[in-house]
Amino acid sequence: MRPTIKHVALTTVALLAGGASIFAAVAWFGIYSFAADEPHSAAVSNLIASMRERSIEVRAREVKVPDLSDAKRVVQGAGNYDAMCVGCHLAPGMQSTELSKGLYPAPPNLAQDAVEPAQAFWVIKHGVKASGMPAWGKSMGDEYLWNLVAFVQQLPKLDEQRYRELVSQSRGHEHGGGESGPHGHGDAAASGRMEDATGEQHHANEAAASAGAGEVTPAKEKVHTHADGKQHPH
Repeated sequence: MRPTIKHVALTTVALLAGGASIFAAVAWFGIYSFAADEPHSAAVSNLIASMRERSIEVRAREVKVPDLSDAKRVVQGAGNYDAMCVGCHLAPGMQSTELSKGLYPAPPNLAQDAVEPAQAFWVIKHGVKASGMPAWGKSMGDEYLWNLVAFVQQLPKLDEQRYRELVSQSRGHEHGGGESGPHGHGDAAASGRMEDATGEQHHANEAAASAGAGEVTPAKEKVHTHADGKQHPH
């Protein structure tokens, strides 16, 4: 006997209800692990990757790519990349960092992997859910985002020396406001803090000498190392 439309509808509803009950049980009892050091199953991983890539591709179609060949764009983007991106996406000659090793899904190594400009812009601006990729568009204007894209287009073609040259030619972390305060993310900032510490020690020594206490022994400087390998003194 051929199933009636009513039969098919009831069967479909029953299957959906059963599936929803199983999903609710899995969610409620915490059966599925969200640990970053426990990869998804191959089926789940492939499904998420396909959905993510298709979502970005569709939305990036509306993005109009400007001229990215201007060397000034590349240099400005180099400074922001080195300050904001290198800890996850690495640079020529750079080994994996504590941060890039710990993220799941693993961020692409942009020193090796070429990215399509429109898609790169969309991802940098809007970020990617549950990936560790921030939405930089909340603190950066489009012009600065495009400068990052321009630099990323050149990155796989650079060697370590050329990378450092471009970064040194830039003004470092700069995107028109919203930058974090000086925290040792550049040589100039670290140098300034060391000069300040030296000046403070000089004044302390003068004060101690005036009081007849002799020269004050300077406290040992502590150095903090970031996940991207950069250091700054405390």
